[in-house]
Amino acid sequence: DYGPVEKEFAKIMKSKQKFDRLVVTKDEALELFSGNPFKEQIIKTKVPEGSRTTVYKCGDLIDLCRGPHLPHTGRIKAFATTRHSATNWLGDTDNDSLQRMYGITFPDKKMLKVWKENQEKAKERDHRKIAQKQELIFFHDLSPGSAFWLPHGARIYNKLCEFIKAHYWKRGFDEVVTPNIYNLDLWHKSGHALHYKDAMFCFDVEGQEWAMKPMNCPGHCLMFGNSIRSYRDLPIRFGDFGVLHRNELSGALTGLTRVRRFQQDDGHIFCREDQIEDEVAGALDFMKSVYTTFGMSYKLELSTKPKKALGDGELWDLAENALANAMNKFAGEGNWRVNPGDGAFYGPKIDIKVMDAMERVHQCATIQLDFQLPIRFDLKYNTGSKEKGKEFARPVMVHRAMLGSVERMFAVLCEHWGGKWPFWLSPRQVMIVPVHADFNEYCESVKERLHNEGFYADVDLSKEKFNKKVRSAQVDQYNFQLIVGKNELENGTVNIRTRDNQVEGEKKIDDLVAMLKELNDQYK
Repeated sequence: DYGPVEKEFAKIMKSKQKFDRLVVTKDEALELFSGNPFKEQIIKTKVPEGSRTTVYKCGDLIDLCRGPHLPHTGRIKAFATTRHSATNWLGDTDNDSLQRMYGITFPDKKMLKVWKENQEKAKERDHRKIAQKQELIFFHDLSPGSAFWLPHGARIYNKLCEFIKAHYWKRGFDEVVTPNIYNLDLWHKSGHALHYKDAMFCFDVEGQEWAMKPMNCPGHCLMFGNSIRSYRDLPIRFGDFGVLHRNELSGALTGLTRVRRFQQDDGHIFCREDQIEDEVAGALDFMKSVYTTFGMSYKLELSTKPKKALGDGELWDLAENALANAMNKFAGEGNWRVNPGDGAFYGPKIDIKVMDAMERVHQCATIQLDFQLPIRFDLKYNTGSKEKGKEFARPVMVHRAMLGSVERMFAVLCEHWGGKWPFWLSPRQVMIVPVHADFNEYCESVKERLHNEGFYADVDLSKEKFNKKVRSAQVDQYNFQLIVGKNELENGTVNIRTRDNQVEGEKKIDDLVAMLKELNDQYK
């Protein structure tokens, strides 16, 4: 019962309690939170010796926080408690179990109402429920966090990959295949072992430490460095759907949105400094095409140089200006925002926030510049210059993904469309329904024709009543039901209905095939 919590929060809103920011030393913070082992551990491990941190005071509450916050609680006009859950301290199942409660606030009651409506939609559209109902995937305790893709789920998965590969062909990407396991020396060289080893699956091979790859970029650096490169060769664009593994804690695994085994539409572009703007503009156009096809809107943010950035300041300025220019040409000035200091340590990036049908924000696509991996792997290309010291130069590396994780995008799209897959992506495109068993043979011939044309078609030869067959096909989300009776048999046609029960009428088989091909080609 969240009633008492919301009642107490309403009092806090009315009292207009101020949020006061306080800067304290590490020793002062330890004294302030003395007796709270969880806060003490955060302070001891996260706050460097001799430095300071911030706490916020609001009414009787004092807590560690970076901020910023609202000036006071009176700015909040609507509040809802959303859920509570148990969790282990630091996500480690060996640590103490804690309870946490989630809530959300709005500056307007109407916004809360819309949010609640969308939350109800989200429950109905939960990809885990839809995937089970439509027999798309399942998980098993013998391999937590790794989905088993059933035949109909694999159809969608493969179609998403083919969709991106079609873009690769148009946009000058070459698909490559790289190993799944590497000696850990690779990850020491790339720098990932220092910061990322705990999230990697490591194991012994003949007395040496190896690991399954959690990302593709170091392998692509080895590929670039394997040959002598000229300035004429650039840009080089690699695409890789290699299987990745990350050792996520079991308590953090959530359907397809947080998994251990996944694939990305991972792409890396190696280019000259003077090519950055054009390559970023191309990546933005790629992103627009993908999300327009999905019927999703997006917002752009430029995340700039962080405090712990590595590399030459002039190169950072050049890269940020190139990204800004590309974004201005793509979206227009004022149609994107700067996110100061939130770039990666190895380069600035464009964060792309996409919105689904329920106005939820997802971080899927990304475009990042990287100066550090080319340095770590000593990558270079021949500039063609005869001037001493300028014969070779470092390429700039652009990391880009449009879907991000294919698994996560599958979940996002499943909920975005509520399991009503568009025809081009649908695992169940056509159900052929005879009105009587006398027409079964003709139905089978229609199915064979459609199958040979590359469509997913089935025939319902069960003994169910006709109306039940049609309704079952619609519930199962077949995009079209093709009704076959005496007239259709004699005319060499089918009578078309949609899953929304709209009757589209009779069509010749050749005309039907042409219609379905057009839907496929136009990604509809």
